[in-house]
Amino acid sequence: MEIAAADTKSLLAPDTITAWQCIGCGRLEAPANCVGICQDRKVELVSSWDYAEALVALDGANERVATLEAFLSKLAHTTPRADAWKNSYVAL
Repeated sequence: MEIAAADTKSLLAPDTITAWQCIGCGRLEAPANCVGICQDRKVELVSSWDYAEALVALDGANERVATLEAFLSKLAHTTPRADAWKNSYVAL
């Protein structure tokens, strides 16, 4: 599955919140103005550093996929001459 350029750009600037994290237990706290309807729920968060590393890895993978697709497209659309198919096969 390939991510379009527009989708990649939106991934580069995620919405973030500023919070305090305990260096011992990892508890997160982000105080905000309560409007009286708060409920605590379990959430999973990713650090911005890990997120940035994942984006770099994704960009690299997309580049490799594009290179391989170009090679395979060229290979798939190449037809050897009728008398030279064996040489083409051996060369491949």
